[in-house]
Amino acid sequence: MVSKWVKRTSIALAALALLGVATAGVGKVLGERKMARSIALQVRPLDVVPDVARVDHGRYLYNTRGCAECHGADGAGRTVVRDGAMLVVAPNITAGPNGTTARYRVIDWVRTVRHGVKPNGNPVMIMPSEDYSRLSDEDMAALVAFLEQMRPVSGAKAVIDVPVPVKALYAFGVIKDASEKIDHALAPPQAVPAAVTPAYGAYVAATCTGCHGADLAGGRVPGAPPSWPPAARLAPGKGSAMNRYPTADAFMAMLRTGHRPDGSAISAVMPFGSFRQMNETDLRALYAYLKSVPGTTLAQR
Repeated sequence: MVSKWVKRTSIALAALALLGVATAGVGKVLGERKMARSIALQVRPLDVVPDVARVDHGRYLYNTRGCAECHGADGAGRTVVRDGAMLVVAPNITAGPNGTTARYRVIDWVRTVRHGVKPNGNPVMIMPSEDYSRLSDEDMAALVAFLEQMRPVSGAKAVIDVPVPVKALYAFGVIKDASEKIDHALAPPQAVPAAVTPAYGAYVAATCTGCHGADLAGGRVPGAPPSWPPAARLAPGKGSAMNRYPTADAFMAMLRTGHRPDGSAISAVMPFGSFRQMNETDLRALYAYLKSVPGTTLAQR
C-alpha cells in the first residue's frame, strides 16, 4: 500500500510539475503577446507654450516626481533593475542617438506619460504612468515643455527582460501594466494651489502610488525583483510607517537623508534622489495629507 501511495504521489507531483512548466510556457507566450498589443485610445489635446517659467516648473517636476530616477538627469536613460534574471533599462528620451522621442508630438508625450500608451499603441512597461495620470493640465504642459527642450544626448536603448513567471502573472492579469490601471476616460483634475494643505498633499501623493498602491497600503510591489523589500504602509492604522513621524520636520529629514528617526537606513529602492529635490511646500503638504487621513494615530508604532 505504501509503495502504491508513493508511486501515485510521485506521478501526481510529476504531473503538477509538468503542468507548471506548461502553464509557464503558455504564460510567457501570452505575456509577450499582451506586451505587444495595440491599445486604441483617444487623447485630449494639450496646449503647450514653452515659456521660461513653464519649462522651469517642468524641470522641477521631472526631477522630483521620479522621471530622473529612471531616465537620468539628462534623459539619456539608465539601468533601473539588474537583479538575477530581471534587467530593466529605461530608454533615452531625448532626440539624440538611441533616443525614442525625436518624432514625438505633444499628444505623444501626453499619451505616453498620462495614459501609459506609446505612440504606436503598445503599452509602456514598468514605467508607472499611473503616478502621472492625475497630473493637472497645467503640470502636464509644464512637464512636456521641459521634455521637448531637452538637449539631444546619446543614451541607452530600452530593455525589458523579466523572468518567465512575471510574464505569466502579467498574462493572467495578476500583474498589470500602467494602461490597465488608469481610467482613460477620467478628465484631468483641476490645478490645486501649491500650499501646505492636505488637498495639495493628496495631489503630490499620487507620485507614491506606483509602489505604495492606490490606497497607500504598501506591500510587495507587483513585478518587482524578489530582493526588493515590500513598500511601507503609508495609510493609517497599525503598522503605518507614518506613525514614526510625529512632526513634519522628522518626515522631511527621512526623505532627505534616507534614514528613519532611529538612524536605520531605508532601502535605496525609494527614490530619495527625487525627494531631496522637493521643495518644502511639497514635502510639508505631503506630510499634512498623510497625517490628516482619519485613523492615523501616533500611538501605533
